[in-house]
Amino acid sequence: MSLETKYLGLKLRNPVVASAGPLQQTLDGVKSIADGGVGAIVMYSLMEEQIRAEQARQIAVEANHDDSFAEALSYFPSVPIRAPGTDPASSAYLRLLEQAAKSVDIPVIGSLNGATMGGWISFAKRMQDAGASALELNVYYVPGNVRIPSEEVENLHLEVLVGVKDAVSIPVAVKLAPYFSSFGEMAAQLDRHGADGLVLFNRFFQPDVDVESLQLEPNVELSTQFSGRLPRTWISALYGRIRASLAGTSGVDTSEDVIKYLLAGADVVMTTSSLLRYGPSHAATLVSGLEQWMLRKGFSSLDDFRGLLAVPNDVDGAAYERQGYVAALTKARGTYEEYSSASS
Repeated sequence: MSLETKYLGLKLRNPVVASAGPLQQTLDGVKSIADGGVGAIVMYSLMEEQIRAEQARQIAVEANHDDSFAEALSYFPSVPIRAPGTDPASSAYLRLLEQAAKSVDIPVIGSLNGATMGGWISFAKRMQDAGASALELNVYYVPGNVRIPSEEVENLHLEVLVGVKDAVSIPVAVKLAPYFSSFGEMAAQLDRHGADGLVLFNRFFQPDVDVESLQLEPNVELSTQFSGRLPRTWISALYGRIRASLAGTSGVDTSEDVIKYLLAGADVVMTTSSLLRYGPSHAATLVSGLEQWMLRKGFSSLDDFRGLLAVPNDVDGAAYERQGYVAALTKARGTYEEYSSASS
C-alpha cells in the first residue's frame, strides 16, 4: 500500500500537510511536526506589513544621512543602518526557513501573507534562496471600500501571482478565500496564469462584539469539522477541470475528514487546528486512520479513490449541484417534520 501523493509537483510521503500556524515559529516546533508524521510543512506566514516596515526603515535611514559626510569623525547614524532585508522579523524568518529546510526530510513551504504587491516579489526570491521547496501566497484582501469593482479584487490576485512566478523557479500555490462573485472562474484564471496549486480556503478575520464594553473583540477560532464542507464542495467541482494541485484546509479533526477531502479530489489535506488541539503527533493518528480505512476498503493507493465523489466531468456541474441541494432540502424537511411531530 502506498500513501504517496504529489502536490505542486513535489512527491510527499502522505497527503497530510501542516498548514501555516504558530507551531512553525521555532525550529523545535518544525521538527516536532515533521516527527509527528506529516508529508510537508507550510511555515507560518510572513506578513506584508513586516516587509513594508523594513523597507520604510531603510528609506528613512538613507534619507536621514543623504547630506552627511562619511569622513567626518563625528558621523554616527542616529538609527542603526541595516542592509536591505535584514529587519529582525524578516531575517529571523529566513534564518528559520533555512534551518528548517536543512533539518527535516520533508518539503518545507514558505508562506507570504499580504494584500498588495508590497515586497512580495523580492522576498519570494529570498525565500527560494533560503531553501523553500515551494511558496504559498496568502492573498488576504478585504475591501474596505464597498464600491471597489470585483475585477479589481480579482486582478490583484492575478498580479501578485504573476509577479512572484516571474521571480522564482519553485512552485507557487495561492491560498484563497471563497468570497468571489464567481469562484470557479477565479480559480480557472489563476490556473491559466500559472498557479501550481490552490489552497481552499483561507478564513477572513471575523471579530466578535462585546456588548458591555461596546467594542469589537479580535480573536481567531480554531476551525470545526463543519468548516470543511465548503472547501470540499469546491474541490469536488474543480477536480479534473484545472491543472493546478488542490489542497483542502479547514475542518480537519479526524482521519475521516482527511478521507472526505481526498474523495472530493484533494491532492493534500492541510491542518493546523487539530495539531494545536491534540499536538503534532496527531498527524500520525490521521495518517494511520487513513491507512486502516484504505485496507478495509481494498484501496492500494490514493489514486484508487481520489476524486471518487467529485462532480463528474461529463455532467452539467450547476445541475449536479442543484440536484444535491434539492435532495438536501427534501431530507431536511423530512427530518424536521419528525421533530415537529414529536414535540407536539
